[in-house]
Amino acid sequence: MIAQVLPPPPGVAAWTGWEERVRLMVKPRRYEHVLRVAELAAQIARANGLDDMRAYAAGVLHDIARDLPDHELLRLAPPECDIDAAHPLALHGRAARTLLERWGYQDRVVLDAVEDHTTGPRGGNPVSSCVYIADVSEPGRGVNADIRELALTDLTAALERAIVSKVTYLQGRGIQVHPRTLKAYHALPCNAHLPCPT
Repeated sequence: MIAQVLPPPPGVAAWTGWEERVRLMVKPRRYEHVLRVAELAAQIARANGLDDMRAYAAGVLHDIARDLPDHELLRLAPPECDIDAAHPLALHGRAARTLLERWGYQDRVVLDAVEDHTTGPRGGNPVSSCVYIADVSEPGRGVNADIRELALTDLTAALERAIVSKVTYLQGRGIQVHPRTLKAYHALPCNAHLPCPT
């Protein structure tokens, strides 16, 4: 299956319309991941006294552009840096936001979380933190169970661990870290105690 940008169905305002839109836009295995992220993001939000409905919505919507071809990602989210141009998949969060806004989705908290899930929360939106953590630690991935568990009791510490884990993983494989991810890394409260990546 090759994903393509489809026009929104009439009456897409109903939440079930958004869930169906995602199901149509991604491969079946990706949709299973999406549902696990949404459920975990809502669970993390509830445990931390946050808006679990927005966390769930952002989890469902976060990968709506993930299976689009590179040329569509580049069209929807023009590159901001060399990494974006060389690896268009890094754009799928921004591309998703663009699609959702074009289709009339207006909740900025959810839109920010969708955009931020690929490169890290930009700050001030705890729903973004819930979705970012859920995306890197949902059970289907088979990794980061410690981050998932920590998020239920200490969202800030879990976010720090998730971002550090991502930066460490990328650098350990010689992969350049996205500037937005580095910015999120340097904004961590614990940054004074962390090794500084380049």
